[in-house]
Amino acid sequence: MDSPVQTIKDKLDVVTFLKGYLELTPAGKNFKARCPFHNEKTPSFMVSPDRQSWRCFGCGNGGDIFSFIMKYENMEFGEALKVLAEKAGVELRRIQPQEYKAFGLLYELQDEAKKYYIGQLAGADLAKKYLLDRGLKQETIEEFELGWAPNEPEGLAMHLLKKGYDPNDILRAGLIIKTERGMNLDRFRGRIMFPIHNHLGKVVGFTGRILPVFDDGKMGKYVNSPETAIFNKSKLLYGFWKTKNVIRETGRAFMVEGQMDFLMSYQAGVRNAIATSGTALTVDHLITIRRVAEELLLSFDNDEAGWTAGERAISLAESAGLVTKIVSLQGVKDPAELAQKDPGALKTAVDGAEPAFKVLFRRHLPNGRVEVSDLKEMKSLRDLLGRISSISSPVEKDYWVKELSTYTLLSSSLIREEMEKVKPQVSIERTVPAEQAQEPAEQKLSQTDRLIYLLLGDAYIKSKYEELREVEKYFSESYKNILELLKSGKTSSEDKSMDEILNAIILSAKELSPEDFNLTVLRIKEYFQRAERLELSKQIMEQENLGNEDKVKELMEELKKLN
Repeated sequence: MDSPVQTIKDKLDVVTFLKGYLELTPAGKNFKARCPFHNEKTPSFMVSPDRQSWRCFGCGNGGDIFSFIMKYENMEFGEALKVLAEKAGVELRRIQPQEYKAFGLLYELQDEAKKYYIGQLAGADLAKKYLLDRGLKQETIEEFELGWAPNEPEGLAMHLLKKGYDPNDILRAGLIIKTERGMNLDRFRGRIMFPIHNHLGKVVGFTGRILPVFDDGKMGKYVNSPETAIFNKSKLLYGFWKTKNVIRETGRAFMVEGQMDFLMSYQAGVRNAIATSGTALTVDHLITIRRVAEELLLSFDNDEAGWTAGERAISLAESAGLVTKIVSLQGVKDPAELAQKDPGALKTAVDGAEPAFKVLFRRHLPNGRVEVSDLKEMKSLRDLLGRISSISSPVEKDYWVKELSTYTLLSSSLIREEMEKVKPQVSIERTVPAEQAQEPAEQKLSQTDRLIYLLLGDAYIKSKYEELREVEKYFSESYKNILELLKSGKTSSEDKSMDEILNAIILSAKELSPEDFNLTVLRIKEYFQRAERLELSKQIMEQENLGNEDKVKELMEELKKLN
């Protein structure tokens, strides 16, 4: 009997699955795309339908659907197994009880809690009035599955216990808390409930907003689920599961703070919005955004704390290679307020977002010119230079140095000299996984290996192996074995090292023109014949030193034939 992993892989086609994440274009028998794991202009990410695998020839990453979703969605194996099993229609409860207990059961409990909260909202007039007064429409409430946690100590706990769930599992899911007396109480009470979905649309946790009537000032206005095996708020972006396709299409993501700002923006027609859930922007958030967008539009509260957090986000995003812009909200506190007053105005503000550094120039140096004797202005200038030096792109960095020069009437050379003395505000290069620093497997290949890869790949695409007879004698034993495998119609080997080579050949395969094919054959023959000539010359010298004239004549004849 096949393992559940193999059963899932048999049911889910890698090309169809990856089309949900990437724009794949045909490349011979394979497909290619721009790699989501490192920045690149020319596609080097290849997908093989025959091998049901993928590989990037730019950063060296590769694997199957499991390795892709684990890397792309920041998942552990067990979580990926649960998600893919559900997508493939494979029941894990019976065949993988341990994995089900670790991950599947947590998903199930979050889903049961969501349904309970939705049911409670239906009869909670006070909670419904609060949401409607904040400007949310009924269809938005339903689309994002908002609910209500009644102000009762054990409402959800008793509901789940009656359904047969173990209290320890409910505790592990973060839905209840255990008191010192051993009582199991609901974590969320008297709160509007916002389910937090992972990037595949599965509920993994909640944010609860206390209803003002129950707010005694002693508890947090917002409470999040604790970290669990399936929930990490530093990795998840609220609403991303709904908006990621629009973000990918437009190349722009509009970042807001919190669920209400997101929901009101989405409702106002800003369908490329995302939000953090009770945490500042993190490196993991940026990695997720960078895979689908080139621009990050930021909006933050119009107070000092909002600007401080926003400026840190600008430096962090610029360091990650994202172009940042600021959405200016005049006369309102946040996007939710503007969306409620005038939905069209919010959309106009998002469309008209300004480059972040232009806004920062005006904010920190409102007079334009810098007086060297003014310590405050010099500090502001150095702060700006620290932010500019965080930009990852040398071209963009140079552009903003010139713009700052024009704005302040200081020479570009003087600004560059000052910037060299300033420490970058933020640099995520040390914290972002060094995906781009990985050495591509191809770079380890010799020139002849590359040429043989080209010929074998061409033969694989055309299914014409007889054309390789002329150069086959030059192949090493491993390449001869790979050729025999391909001739037999196989695309994999039980030998792990040979399978890796075979995978690289198939994924890098491209059809050669007759001219390129002949040139490649010629270059291989020249290389090996040159090597033979060198070896013969060495043998001739050795035999001459030994005084063996007959052997010298014999070797000279062989060399003559080669020449």
